[in-house]
Amino acid sequence: MTVIELIRRSALYMPGSNARALEKAREISADALIFDLEDAVAPDAKVRARSQVCEAVKARNYPGHETVIRINALSTSWGADDLAAACAVCPDAILIPKVETPDDIVAVARLMDGQAAPKTIRIWAMMETPRAMLNALAIADTTRGEGNRLAVFVMGTNDLAKDTRVRLGKDRSAILPWLMNCIAAARASGLAILDGVYNDLEDDEGFRRECEIGRDLGMDGKTLIHPKQVDTCNRIFSPTEAEVAWAESVKAAFDDPAHANVGVVKVNGQMVERLHLDIARRILTVSALNKETPSAQELQNG
Repeated sequence: MTVIELIRRSALYMPGSNARALEKAREISADALIFDLEDAVAPDAKVRARSQVCEAVKARNYPGHETVIRINALSTSWGADDLAAACAVCPDAILIPKVETPDDIVAVARLMDGQAAPKTIRIWAMMETPRAMLNALAIADTTRGEGNRLAVFVMGTNDLAKDTRVRLGKDRSAILPWLMNCIAAARASGLAILDGVYNDLEDDEGFRRECEIGRDLGMDGKTLIHPKQVDTCNRIFSPTEAEVAWAESVKAAFDDPAHANVGVVKVNGQMVERLHLDIARRILTVSALNKETPSAQELQNG
């Protein structure tokens, strides 16, 4: 069974050029905060945003959150300086945009190693182009080779829709093959994977439905564009009371010494196998970790 390191139900993008947003971020109960130097920042604000974000991350003002810096692509005039500055302040991860091939991940890992960046700084990869969809497994498999920093796939569904010209309908049918392809690649290499953002802040029902679709597909969580989306996202990507009760029953059944050497037992009228025990253990682990995650009120109270 894969070891669960971190819970990533919600990952909120924070515009790096907005100093007030960076200050308020510590009070938001998102599991991860993505401090954005790329799409959310205008060209003339890139340098200022880099300085603000790095100062905020360096100050370690975000207890209870995983801190991630999304840099500009290395092909831009800002990318190399973004990467160097990010490595210097040691966020939990650096999010790389427009990843398309394994070489993109290896190149970043080499640069990070060259700057003596601690191995604790992981790489998150934006999966947002047609070529990335075709190379998903090869990108994921960089976990087996040089650098070995890759930890998370982040779906960039807006960019993917733009480049492929698909329409992001309510049932998401046009992009389901790509989502499932990336999920399979992530799981094959032990990566976490986060769903793309939902754009309509006034459509609460649509957001809830898209969270549920992502959860049912097997996503670990979802990227978000506004704090108002966090609570709903955290709830939907957490095990329900019924799921926890089922998991406890399955675990108790297999913990019974009478079942020490059996592969199948009956639980509440259903036959369950040891593969279900792995599922049950994961549910219980996620549930326990969720309880340890500070609530918004706890974060506000310090």
